[in-house]
Amino acid sequence: MYNKKRFSKRYLLILVVVAIALVLVVLAASLKDDRDLNPIEKVAKDTITVVLKVVSAPFNFVHDQFEAMVQKNNLYEKYKELKNKEEQTDSIISQNENLQNEIDKLKDTLDLNTVLSDKVYLNATIVSRNIGYWYDEVTIDKGSKNGIEKGMAVVNPKGLVGQITKVSNYSSTVKLLSNENMSDKISVKIKVKDDYVYGLISQYDSKTNTYTVEGISENVDIEAGSDVVTTGMGTIFPSGLMIGKTQKVTTDNFDLSKVVEVKASVDFDDLDYVTVLKRKTE
Repeated sequence: MYNKKRFSKRYLLILVVVAIALVLVVLAASLKDDRDLNPIEKVAKDTITVVLKVVSAPFNFVHDQFEAMVQKNNLYEKYKELKNKEEQTDSIISQNENLQNEIDKLKDTLDLNTVLSDKVYLNATIVSRNIGYWYDEVTIDKGSKNGIEKGMAVVNPKGLVGQITKVSNYSSTVKLLSNENMSDKISVKIKVKDDYVYGLISQYDSKTNTYTVEGISENVDIEAGSDVVTTGMGTIFPSGLMIGKTQKVTTDNFDLSKVVEVKASVDFDDLDYVTVLKRKTE
């Protein structure tokens, strides 16, 4: 009897051999680069290309997303580094500006010492200032051990700052010229052409940083921008210390004397270093 199962195995074996032979033939033929592809090869090649594109698309997408994430992380790290450098730069610039400001003030003080070479002077640093009495007084780091005495004049490169009122061994209190409760009238003179007119400082206005000078009876025209300096009369301040410049001139209520508004040369909101003076005769 004929065995159908054995025939099926033989038939399958023949098909496998034929398929392998066809593949070998196609491969052998494909080694010839100068020949044209036959229809079967074209279909096979296009099919393989499409399959490869479909299969590789998800992998390419994942790869691109991973690369984008890595780049974003790198950019963020660079951003943080640049931000940190920017903050450090701002801090350095601020420190440099502050140091340059202090250097400029110290230079001005040295120049002042040259101008006041006919006087005995002591440089000092303001170490304390009461916010509640900002325009009244300051404390400096020099005292009796440094030769400071009560009544000495205190200046900075801009002009007259105030007067020593209290002295301890290593610190002193300076009553500022901006003190609105100043008890002593300060004698000043105003430059008018080749001459001077004399008056007294009666008050200070912290809002406008101006003094009021009264008691000028001379009938002269005082121009805006004229220098106002101390006279040296009395025992309060030496002569020639800068007070400010004239800003506005009016008359008193009785129309008998002039009242002059003087813009202070000293900025009482910005005091760091001062110089304490003695009279030359001391």
